Amino acid sequence: MPPPISRRTALGAGLGFGALTAAAKAQTKPIRIGVLTDLTGAYSANTGQGSIVGAQLAVEEFTRANPDIPVDVVAADSLSKPDAAMGIAGTWIDTQGVDVITDGPLSSAAFPTSDLVRRKDKIAIFTGGASSDLTGTRCGPNHLHWAYDTWSMPHAAVDATVKDGSDTWFFITSDYAFGHQLQKDASDFVVAANGKVLGYALVPFPSTTDFASFLVQAKASGAKAIGLANSGGDTVNCIKQAAEFGIQQGGQKVVGLLMRIHDVHGVGLSDAQGVLLTEPFYWDLNDGTRAFAKRFIPRMNRSVPGSVHAGQYSAVTHYLKAVRQVGYDKAKASGRTVIEAMKAMPTHDIVFGDGMIRPDGRVIHNMYLFEVKTPEQSTGPWDYYRLKQTVPAAQAFRPIDQGGCPMVRA
Repeated sequence: MPPPISRRTALGAGLGFGALTAAAKAQTKPIRIGVLTDLTGAYSANTGQGSIVGAQLAVEEFTRANPDIPVDVVAADSLSKPDAAMGIAGTWIDTQGVDVITDGPLSSAAFPTSDLVRRKDKIAIFTGGASSDLTGTRCGPNHLHWAYDTWSMPHAAVDATVKDGSDTWFFITSDYAFGHQLQKDASDFVVAANGKVLGYALVPFPSTTDFASFLVQAKASGAKAIGLANSGGDTVNCIKQAAEFGIQQGGQKVVGLLMRIHDVHGVGLSDAQGVLLTEPFYWDLNDGTRAFAKRFIPRMNRSVPGSVHAGQYSAVTHYLKAVRQVGYDKAKASGRTVIEAMKAMPTHDIVFGDGMIRPDGRVIHNMYLFEVKTPEQSTGPWDYYRLKQTVPAAQAFRPIDQGGCPMVRA
């Protein structure tokens, strides 16, 4: 069941989604964007309110330039429960006029959401949900996958770690669709780099906060690298507890396979220093990312944008460009029509730069291998990353012929 209507209404009405022009207000059915996110759970720092702000910023830009097309945003907390997420998504589409659902940090909810929008001819753009299967065997004509996935995030970090001598691995894995896919993709990279996987431990999600027993298994395995096939608060807790147990000091490397800047912030530089990780976005990467951060930070209590937040801005910006191209009436009538227009146009924005949408729905752009700075190297708040390698778009994501997407011709 979805959360109580009063909770959803408060989220949708109380977050300030930009002033509409008089012409827009006259329209009874605006283009409506639903941000289905995690406001209270393990993924809230990486998605949550920042995902809403990312969408807001894109909408405000668009409506200033296109006052004749009304756009608004609603938002809700999925409560880290697939059934709650699906209840919200169904209500949004059936009774609240939502045209596109964004974020979707639970892969276990993303799959049925993609089925729902296909049946209803609406759109889903996943910026938070990470399973690479969304553009693999579970690809579809009404959804896209933005920012990153379980293939692109661990690839460069695993390769670099194995090449550095950590060639035996043990995984601590969130026991649901996302964690399983992340472990599989990372394991494939380990083996491809002539490494070996010694074992894994499945961790209940989202009910686990104490990872002691799983870390003991990982330590006892003797693996040189412990891969964390989890995310958000779970990654933070794992790294903090690993430091308490002296695992890193004992010579084992802890690798956050889908670690992002707010996870580094949660861990702290003292424990996170030296960690290798891959992201598609860093707020201090270039002039464009810094300009976006400058607009984002005042709305988020001085917190910088992360990859999902930038993905929200990028995805909504491109979606609205396609709405303008196909026209309001066609956009409201058919999500698939808008998706086709989005695929036909190259993606370009200040956060990810140049990119494109492949036929399988995967958005490709550069990815970046970063190393977390030491406390001494950091020069100020959120100065956490040192760029080690740029991974070109053509190499950053799984080759299209390897995903098994039925929409891709052999």
